[in-house]
Amino acid sequence: MKITAIPQLYRNLKRWREILAVLRRYGLADWLSRYQSLPFRDSFKDSSGVPLSQYSSEERVRMALTDLGPTFIKLGQILAARPDIVGPQLGNELKRLRADVQPDAIEKVRQTLTKELGEQYLSQFQFIDPNPLATASIGQVHRATLNDGRHVVIKVQRADIERTVRQDMEVLGGLAQLAERVEGFAAWGPCQMVSQMSTMLQRELDFGRERQNLEVFAEMLSSQSTKVVVPKPVRELCTRRVLVMDELAGEPLSKVLSDSHHGGVLTVDATLDGERHQLSESIARIYLTMIFDEGLFHADPHLGNLLLLRDGRLGILDFGMVGRIDETLRESIEEMMGCIATGDQNRLTRLIRRIGDAPPTLDESLLAIDVAEFVGTYGRQHLSDFDLTGALNELSDILHRHAIQLPSQSALLLKMLISLEGTLRELGAGFDSLDIVHQFVRKSMLRRLSPRRRVRQARRIYLEAEHFFEVVPDEVLTLLQQARRGEMRLTLEHQRIGPTVNRMVLGLMASAVFLGSSLLLAMKVPPLLFPEQSVLGMKEMSVFGLLGMMMSFSVMMWLLLAINRSGHLTRSNED
Repeated sequence: MKITAIPQLYRNLKRWREILAVLRRYGLADWLSRYQSLPFRDSFKDSSGVPLSQYSSEERVRMALTDLGPTFIKLGQILAARPDIVGPQLGNELKRLRADVQPDAIEKVRQTLTKELGEQYLSQFQFIDPNPLATASIGQVHRATLNDGRHVVIKVQRADIERTVRQDMEVLGGLAQLAERVEGFAAWGPCQMVSQMSTMLQRELDFGRERQNLEVFAEMLSSQSTKVVVPKPVRELCTRRVLVMDELAGEPLSKVLSDSHHGGVLTVDATLDGERHQLSESIARIYLTMIFDEGLFHADPHLGNLLLLRDGRLGILDFGMVGRIDETLRESIEEMMGCIATGDQNRLTRLIRRIGDAPPTLDESLLAIDVAEFVGTYGRQHLSDFDLTGALNELSDILHRHAIQLPSQSALLLKMLISLEGTLRELGAGFDSLDIVHQFVRKSMLRRLSPRRRVRQARRIYLEAEHFFEVVPDEVLTLLQQARRGEMRLTLEHQRIGPTVNRMVLGLMASAVFLGSSLLLAMKVPPLLFPEQSVLGMKEMSVFGLLGMMMSFSVMMWLLLAINRSGHLTRSNED
């Protein structure tokens, strides 16, 4: 740890203790759960008195994040979108994370509104409901009415949440630096992961970004369909910590479905088979249009964020997290789906490696076997029987097993597709959602072959070639001039050479001590052991020589064991 990190460590010492106490508690419970016969195995219990050892490892991780507070809950929700890192099982468990936090008192909400909108903010409103409509880890929502009678909702950031997030991210940064020193964790790049999460959290803390997203999606969806509505923000009343937007009059689909079940049978007119079919198909087409036509998508399409409005239209909420994919990534996704359909496992393997960040130790033969099995399982399924969620989860499992990390936007897209498929299943969609996917893929493939795209591609290649031929001659001349003047330098950097050099130096020192000790013993340098009579054949043994021999022998044995543990003792166990 760097010296510059000491003030930060001291500043967050209390939070460090709290986090380590929670991690120690759940870590010990996880360790004890492996031993059925221990009498104190059930000593750690949750708030309801149930022993933690009775929960699965994934459930204990979720419970630990819940105990650690809002920042870690939000981080868990972000990790739920990265099944390539945490695996499908833990990812599915983390989706259950909900911020069970007490709402801020209305006095704190008013203080935030005064600070953000000014002392006269009440003159803009006829009424503000003191009871929150919804509460989350970062903010809470209140109903309100503007002076012109417009019904709105106010999303207000929680008091001191920015300071809490900053403090927790500093602690997580310290933990990530420690994890970088552990070979098993270092492969996942913990520091880079924490940095990405910190960026995502900072974006969610800025309600100004969500306001921009609302405006962009409103314009985009209005040109695509008149059956979709997103809340319209009141720009003059929006700041970094306050977001005022239209209230959509309707019910969340989660509530509609729960109210519609009676003995397991849907009975409400609004959710009859024909209307559910139409609603499900509309949702699928909207989200696939976002992906394949716009390259911009709403990242969390669960039932709570989708509203069924009174006029029958669909409302979409919560644009704090959106995803963007560029044309290259979109084309790669289209090619991957084509490879699955045609059974081209070699091409699919190359695409996975091209899109993802593969570790240097990747076993390509094992990856090819897993991909071949994946294609064999899902490539021959009929569209009506295709399990999109199962396919996406198995693909996530393959990525996790081979430590292949996806770019953040690719992982967000994967999470969105899994969530979308789950939403359509909850709706009981009576249509083939994969057939719609194939329609969009065929449309995208035709677009790729269009003359307009070819002209645009040729223009890009021409501009890049022009830049290349302008820059390269100067660079070549510079290299030739440096070589003529003898200024050419070649810098080689060997990874992980430090431990090797340390072991070599330690081995040389142990050998030198061994030789010196041998001389001390041979020359009988005092002080001596057994100077008068022989004991077990030993007489006049130099104390320093004997100690030196024992120390050098211990160091040599330790080096031998360390090299053996690293797997590089003999040629047969080299990577």
